[in-house]
Amino acid sequence: MTGSEVLIAQAISGIAVPVFQTLWGQGGKVLGLFGKTLDEKAKQAIFKASRQYAQNYTERHGILKVLGMREPVSLESVYTTVQFLDDAAIQSFESVETLETVYRKAKQRSFQSQDCPKQPGITVANQKQYLMVLGSPGAGKSTFLRRMGLEALKGKKGQFKHACIPVLIELKTFNQGEIDIEHKIAEEFRICGFPAHQEFTAKALEQGKLLILLDGLDEVPTERMNQVIQHIQNFVDLHDKNRFIASCRVAAYRHNFRRFTDVAMAEFDDVQIENFIGNWFQREPEIGQECWQKLNHEDNKAAKELTQTPLLLTLVCLLYQRSRKFPTNRATLYERALRVLLEEWAAEKGVFKDDVYKGLDTKRKEMMLSEIAHDAFQADHLFLPRREIADQIEQLLAEMLPDETLIDGEAVLKSIEKQHGVLVQRAEGVYSFSHLTLQEYLTAQYIDDHRQIEKLVKEHLTDQRWQEVFLLVSGLMRGGADELLLLMETNEAQTYINTPRLQALLCWADWVTADSESNLKPVAKRAIANVNALANILAYALPNACLNPSINAYAKALAYTYANAYVLTNAYAKAYAESYTYAYAESYILTKANAYIQTITKAIDNAYKLKELKIFKDDNLTVLIARLEALKTKVPNDDQPLEKHRAFANKILQTSLKCFNLNPKLISLSEAEATAMSNYCYANTLMVKCKKSAVRVSPKTWAAIEERMLRVPDNG
Repeated sequence: MTGSEVLIAQAISGIAVPVFQTLWGQGGKVLGLFGKTLDEKAKQAIFKASRQYAQNYTERHGILKVLGMREPVSLESVYTTVQFLDDAAIQSFESVETLETVYRKAKQRSFQSQDCPKQPGITVANQKQYLMVLGSPGAGKSTFLRRMGLEALKGKKGQFKHACIPVLIELKTFNQGEIDIEHKIAEEFRICGFPAHQEFTAKALEQGKLLILLDGLDEVPTERMNQVIQHIQNFVDLHDKNRFIASCRVAAYRHNFRRFTDVAMAEFDDVQIENFIGNWFQREPEIGQECWQKLNHEDNKAAKELTQTPLLLTLVCLLYQRSRKFPTNRATLYERALRVLLEEWAAEKGVFKDDVYKGLDTKRKEMMLSEIAHDAFQADHLFLPRREIADQIEQLLAEMLPDETLIDGEAVLKSIEKQHGVLVQRAEGVYSFSHLTLQEYLTAQYIDDHRQIEKLVKEHLTDQRWQEVFLLVSGLMRGGADELLLLMETNEAQTYINTPRLQALLCWADWVTADSESNLKPVAKRAIANVNALANILAYALPNACLNPSINAYAKALAYTYANAYVLTNAYAKAYAESYTYAYAESYILTKANAYIQTITKAIDNAYKLKELKIFKDDNLTVLIARLEALKTKVPNDDQPLEKHRAFANKILQTSLKCFNLNPKLISLSEAEATAMSNYCYANTLMVKCKKSAVRVSPKTWAAIEERMLRVPDNG
């Protein structure tokens, strides 16, 4: 028995007949079609036909095999409950500016508003007799329709609460010949051996006993669309006792189905993504758990964005299943995702390709999209007016397809939206890329294609909005990312250490860690020493900032500097110095005994961790721990004067500074210096991440960069 046959046998066991049994009626009559009670032979024929019908449905619509999967999987085994949005909520924005404002206030990478009301798909399907399911390519529309059919076949055992026989019709089959839905339904019963299949179909329609699933309205050729829509409208009006669920891509829908309630597929949330992965790896749950954990790692946050649609989540699961990891080169994943949207998905579904111009192949589409993405990203625009995109398309295609004399940019935009879903209409006349990740990938592709590496570094090195673009560019540079890394280091990163105090801090970190016993790389030791110094700097400045709101910006700059240094440290060593900064600030302000104890305890813990790391050549940490333990016995009572409390809090900090050979003059950074140090730490962290994302980097080049990293530049 083949893998498919096993899946089918498992799927139909127990569900082959239930819904048909509920429709037989009293006395063994089937829909009242026959005027007398059925004899045993007729009953057996109908039982056999109904069982065959369930098997046929499951074989054709209950198995998932896409994107080059080696083995099929049961649709029910990976299906996760979908949610629908009220489509009106998506179309309610008034302008591009409103969309930009709403998106930026939300501070999320998803373009879908989190405020749109959501409902489980099965709930809506049970409530609405006529339902139009809208969504982008790969959003799970067809899967939802097929699953509703499987639920209906289960009768009362299923989640679909109406006794209906499901019939799924792929509307792309109406690309030629007669358009006749009733004939299609009757054919489904005929091939399963139903006696008097045409009469059975007519009676079922008359009594409203069918769940008619009309899949893929957008897959009907443009020249036949009006004819098909009119036929569906007439059919629904004629057989209005039945239940209907139709599906269509948002871009192709004309909102002219009078009886239907329009809903949109919601993006998967974390619960659905985790459930899908768990279902996918149900035979190997530990791998599924591992996949989910890695997907939630900071390095994979852009990859996780892709998983908000079932199609690309399937791609991610397949890639992980094959290698037990995500591609080391993150650009590979996004390139594969883009290829799926531009080519493979339509080909696998057998969708009629409605190309506007013969010369507009996948490569040209990709080049065109990359320039649109780059120009918008450069201008800090995520949402673009239709006319603006159409004008740019016309300009680009005039260069790519010089033989085309009349180019319609809006027609090309509509074709790309309908077929591929890379560009999506978010409000009337307003578009964005379907995923921010795809816009970032296409932007990186444009920069690499046009050799704009130096411009990228010069203009955007410390702009965190461009971080993902940097990482993707490094992954796209097939000749190696040496040029990018050297530009980041020599042209920009070293320019931030531009005051004697900042240079002295780097020299201090180099000096206190040189020739220490630690087995860590010298650059890792310098990083840990720097973050420890910055923790003390922040502890020194934060109490005054908390007491004086007028210098709040300065406190934020210091906190941001520490955060960036902390990330850099973590990139080099899993063990790192842990700051007692905020505990110190709290003790300074609250002036309570328990606050002092907490501060000293954190400081001691930090000292033990640093002692274990052995990064400092002079071991003053034993002395520091002893002095801090002694201070625990001298904590002032809560009723002591405020001045005595503040003096004690400062003594905790001064004890730490003395151990690390830091003095107030060295750590009294200005706001400008704090910002410069923050940018410096961020740029160095980005270099480490770019090296990790690169296809290749010369070991010699990277060794030289690490040797110079976190050291005062040698300008001689």
